[in-house]
Amino acid sequence: MSKELHEDIRAAVGGMCADPAAEFDEALWAGLADNGFTLLGVPEQAGGSGGDLDDLAVAVETAARCAAPVPLADTAFVAGWLLAGAGLAIPDLGPMAVSAQALPADADGTVSGQVEAAWARHAGHVVVPVLKAGELLVAAFPRADLALTQGANLAGEPRDVLTLDRCPLPLLTAPAAAGVDPTAVLRRGALARSVQLAGAADSVLALSLRYAGERVQFGRPLNRFQAVQQSLATLAAHATMMRTSAMAAVLAVQECAPGADLAIAAAKATTSASAAVVATVGHQVHGALGFSREHRLGASTTRLWSWRDEFGDESFWQDVLADLVLAADAWWPALTR
Repeated sequence: MSKELHEDIRAAVGGMCADPAAEFDEALWAGLADNGFTLLGVPEQAGGSGGDLDDLAVAVETAARCAAPVPLADTAFVAGWLLAGAGLAIPDLGPMAVSAQALPADADGTVSGQVEAAWARHAGHVVVPVLKAGELLVAAFPRADLALTQGANLAGEPRDVLTLDRCPLPLLTAPAAAGVDPTAVLRRGALARSVQLAGAADSVLALSLRYAGERVQFGRPLNRFQAVQQSLATLAAHATMMRTSAMAAVLAVQECAPGADLAIAAAKATTSASAAVVATVGHQVHGALGFSREHRLGASTTRLWSWRDEFGDESFWQDVLADLVLAADAWWPALTR
């Protein structure tokens, strides 16, 4: 899509996310939904807002930059994609949660087990991949029908555990789209977190640049000291690398490129590894101020530390990346394309 459209999306989402509330911002979610952002990138025939994947990525990245306490990535990027691919209509009951773990169906067709799902306590439905007779099904369980144990990540975002006890398959159940298996669900979640990590890193960079220009020490701004300049350059390099790899993967998936799986693995490996560097340098620049609960830096760095591990950390995706490259018929073109 056009650069102008992406700038409009950034401005609209950024304006709505400028002053987020704690844990889950219902008013913000309602505003995003009213403007079509919560199902951006989901086909209109499935009940979504239409648009391309890179449009959704811009919205998700912007929300992550603002540390917006809403499940935009999980709802549209993963759950909406799964439901639309299975030919299921999107339920009109607010946010959706999704499990990256597939559960087996029992012989009687019921489903039992435990899954982890971000934002589940605020979701109307939880989308769970179900394996039945060798086929992957997409099942959207009403959240109210499942037992829930609350949890949270380091940033305070809901990370809940859901227990299914001989639950019958819900009405919103259908075979997954062709080519979608449990690994594909994990890749999709990893792509979503890569985009979010890039947004959070951009926030840390902006905050650090501003603080280093405003804070005066020994008679001059911090950004006049060579050591600080080197730290800021390192931060900027990693933030740029994160955004570049994430958006390259988004475009590869959008265009159904042959190397899309490799691009996702590279993006998650890169963004997860660089997240630690970005968070460390951001706190070094800010000093003790950055650790205060009131400062916005912590909202971004705690998300970086949390999201880097979700849907696979850098070690996991580095192994996947190596396997994909070594399995290619021509590994050098696969690595450098």
